[in-house]
Amino acid sequence: MKAEFTAIIEPAPEVGYWAICPEISGANGQGETIGEAKENLRQAIELILDDRRADIFRGLPTDAITDKVL
Repeated sequence: MKAEFTAIIEPAPEVGYWAICPEISGANGQGETIGEAKENLRQAIELILDDRRADIFRGLPTDAITDKVL
């Protein structure tokens, strides 16, 4: 599955760039270059979504999810 998100990248007041993703609360990154800021933002998005996925499955019985096709 592929998802696309918006990245807003602006120059940082001191040096470099900062980036945010408005679709995912708390997702932000920074870097000395636009590329670094984008990569750090991508990693932040991945960590947040992985954590949200883990929250969904936390506490489910082991037999609640199966690979079998009905």
